[in-house]
Amino acid sequence: MSKSKQIVLVTGGVGYIGSHTVIELFTAGYEVVIIDNLCNANKECLNRIEKITKNKFAFHEVDMLNKKDLSDLFNKYKFHHVIHFAALKAVGESVALPLKYYKNNIIAALNLIEVMADHGVKSLVFSSSATVYGTPKKLPITELDSIGGCTNPYGKTKWFIEEMLFDICKVDTTWSVVILRYFNPVGSHKSGMIGEDPLGPPANLMPFVAQVAVGKRPHVNVFGNDYPTNDGTGVRDYIHVVDLAQGHIKALEKLNGKCGLKIYNLGTGRGYSVLEMITAFEQACGHKIPYEIAPRRPGDLPEVYADTKLAEKELNWKSIYGLKEMCEDLWNWQQKNPEGYSGVSK
Repeated sequence: MSKSKQIVLVTGGVGYIGSHTVIELFTAGYEVVIIDNLCNANKECLNRIEKITKNKFAFHEVDMLNKKDLSDLFNKYKFHHVIHFAALKAVGESVALPLKYYKNNIIAALNLIEVMADHGVKSLVFSSSATVYGTPKKLPITELDSIGGCTNPYGKTKWFIEEMLFDICKVDTTWSVVILRYFNPVGSHKSGMIGEDPLGPPANLMPFVAQVAVGKRPHVNVFGNDYPTNDGTGVRDYIHVVDLAQGHIKALEKLNGKCGLKIYNLGTGRGYSVLEMITAFEQACGHKIPYEIAPRRPGDLPEVYADTKLAEKELNWKSIYGLKEMCEDLWNWQQKNPEGYSGVSK
């Protein structure tokens, strides 16, 4: 079946990674239906996607905790694949409000899987996270490394959903599932029209750096400078969000081949420290970014980066964009949208 005839349901498609993936789906020739409950997203993003892609698409405001609404949607459209992004994702909030995360993320996924099965749509890309590895015993992290021992409820929800998918695929071989474990997405679409728009103080480093650079915040807190790394600050594997989005297109190609269950790391395969990231962003924005050293945060690991050879081999996917592009594209988005999408009503 040609891609032009394939309809992909994108849950959480108004979010950061979801919106970038929708653009890549159109570029690759798929038809797209987006659902989102807009709890952490802004409908202005949909207008921007339409301008960038010059494509019309269906959007439905659906809460995935409502199984009937999901089922009605599957009655309305003949989906071929589902890409499941929709989830609460703030690590700190998940520690403070664990039940909120367990209820939202796990029940939403369970409802989706049951509705997919009921309608014979058994082709899924699941948006997972490197947090499922817990504290890695060695680096780089490969897909064969043990999972679990997650340091926060957000990571545990991703792990539990992965376990559900493992069990389903064991007993029903008609399912095809690709689990993508993300490392640290950064950057935005080249147009600067869509990007990461966190509600409240950003939970991740680079949106925070960008907000300091644009004058919204006084300084960056660097949590810990006494780790066993080159400069004492934590090291992470940062990946351009467009590279990440393109990984989902490759995952759909894998699903078209009836692949069973497959798992892939999506990262660059190398790490950058917090201070390296700040320096790179200074070069992108053209001025100094003030930072202060703060105590280590509980649960933070010294160094995390991916082994991406399996995705290169089996998906024919590899990250293209380097640190320079990640920072330049993030700065382009932040400059053009200093208040994110919030200048436009939800």
